[in-house]
Amino acid sequence: MRVKFRMGKQRKFINRVISKIYSPSLRALKQYGININYSTIKSYYAEIRTMPLELFENLCNLAGIDKKELDISFLNNNYGQIKGGKR
Repeated sequence: MRVKFRMGKQRKFINRVISKIYSPSLRALKQYGININYSTIKSYYAEIRTMPLELFENLCNLAGIDKKELDISFLNNNYGQIKGGKR
């Protein structure tokens, strides 16, 4: 599953996580057990990609944020996937 925020809210969520765990930067999230490439984290921060549910839950648990207070929607893993083949 993927987590979809409203426009501009995913960046605010990541900034909130960074401030709650007193991380000096976006790059420093890796030292808190987040095993994702920095370029992928940047694309989540720039809201180019939707965030996977597992990463979202890890960030919420790490920062102590209640998921119910956030305005989010959930997408299936195959969201945006094109059906292949020709008729």
